[in-house]
Amino acid sequence: MRILANGRINRLFGWVLLLSVGFSAVSGAAVRLYGQGAAWFVLAGALCMGAMVCAALFFYFRQQEKIMEEAVEQIRAYLSGDRDARIDCDEEGELYRLFHEVNSLAATLNAHAENEGRAKLYLKDTISNISHQLKTPLAALNIYNGILQEEAQGSPTIREFADLSEQELDRIETLVQNLLKIAKWDSGTIVLEKREENLAELLDGIEKHFAYQAQREEKKLVFSGGDEVTLLCDRGWMVEAISNLVKNALDHTKAGDTIQVEWRQLASMVQIVVRDNGSGIHPEDLPHIFKRFYRSRFSKDTQGVGLGLPLTKAVVEAHRGTIEVDSDPGRGAIFTISFLIPTKL
Repeated sequence: MRILANGRINRLFGWVLLLSVGFSAVSGAAVRLYGQGAAWFVLAGALCMGAMVCAALFFYFRQQEKIMEEAVEQIRAYLSGDRDARIDCDEEGELYRLFHEVNSLAATLNAHAENEGRAKLYLKDTISNISHQLKTPLAALNIYNGILQEEAQGSPTIREFADLSEQELDRIETLVQNLLKIAKWDSGTIVLEKREENLAELLDGIEKHFAYQAQREEKKLVFSGGDEVTLLCDRGWMVEAISNLVKNALDHTKAGDTIQVEWRQLASMVQIVVRDNGSGIHPEDLPHIFKRFYRSRFSKDTQGVGLGLPLTKAVVEAHRGTIEVDSDPGRGAIFTISFLIPTKL
């Protein structure tokens, strides 16, 4: 029997057997010496044996409890990030066999984590290399296209195609930059440098960045919120996340439409809301808009590459925030970003 492979269980059974033999011997001797008057001796012996068996069981189970507590501590240490935490399993028995399997599982998980880390790093390096390789020809093509635009002043057809070429080059450059950013998030190499940022100042920079585009496209940008609202965040990545939402709103509105950006501090959270009154999002698309490269069959947008919203979601969640969307076709879209205030948790 495997249960008897455990030394502690063997000792427990040995003590019980020894006590049983001792009780039988004492009882037999008492009967021979005292005959009918031996009942009290037998009773006393039975009580003593019962007490000693209970004591042996108590010490055994207390020792088992200690072993289990040590095992739980090691498991908690592993879950807390100590990848070298292991349960002592040097003895024989079913319990230690279980501990050995738990240790094997931890080693397997470590191996998978290392392989995944190497794969992500390889992916990041590959995309980074490809992106850097593309930057040089893209820069050259932009220069050549600019020369064509200057030389095509007297030729409307050439000028038109040169302008279209510039749009496509800008689209490729945006795709390359977003792929590089997504690769950094996937590889886990991003380290957020969080500081207490004033949202009014942070969003003022975004407003100035998109002001010219909004004016050129005859759209209205409205930014409003409290001057004293602050947020613990990485300024660069937060600007990236909110800028993607504003750009998305500009891409799905037409001349005369309005894009509103509001920020506010509630009792336990800070919220940033980006809303527009543009084309809106079809209900069929709502569950999928944060998926990479997702293209709606209802959208008329032919310029987007489907990386802006997934990147925004990754940044928000890295700041322990949430992002929600509410939209109806023809009524625009509302993106709400919420961050819990740490001191209010």
